Amino acid sequence: MELCPYLVVLDPAGRKGRWKELFGNGKPVFLEIGAGKGQFICGVSEQLPDVNFLGMEKYDSVLLRAMQRLTATPRQNALLVLGEAEKLLDYFDENEVERLYLNFSDPWSKKCYTKRRLTHAIFLEKYRQLLSPSGEIHMKTDNRKFFEFTLQQMNEYGMVFDCINLDLHAEEPESNIRTEYEVSRSAGGATIYRLVSRFR
Repeated sequence: MELCPYLVVLDPAGRKGRWKELFGNGKPVFLEIGAGKGQFICGVSEQLPDVNFLGMEKYDSVLLRAMQRLTATPRQNALLVLGEAEKLLDYFDENEVERLYLNFSDPWSKKCYTKRRLTHAIFLEKYRQLLSPSGEIHMKTDNRKFFEFTLQQMNEYGMVFDCINLDLHAEEPESNIRTEYEVSRSAGGATIYRLVSRFR
């Protein structure tokens, strides 16, 4: 990863407020938290060439897999970031991100781990600060309880829902980019839930 600074950002705090400079343009920045093996960021960056994409992952071993995928199909508008969701406000200025993707985040099913869920109010407050006034959160999961928890947390936070899908693949839009996990779970018969929300 150290040999590929053009592809992987290892010090995101050092880029705070200057992400567009890194891409060399003024296009909007979209962020995926939990990039996994990179299938989503590869697909969405091809689908939306006029957007700068950041795929953030906290596990370097997983990030290496995403790096290999991006190296095989280079994108001028996609970069990987080694970082943690808990430190988002160390990485991004206010209003620096236009869209946030939460694809199949860990549901942290045990009640004692509730505050670790990436849609808990603790994280929603971070997202509110780094997202632009018109910024959106796009979330997908196959865990119904986690989805219901997310709806409740966002509703209590006063957020607006632009889209709620209780079975995304029943009438799947062409624009949906499936993650590796999504492909596997759907093949096994799992229902995929999706929402698009924003702050008032």
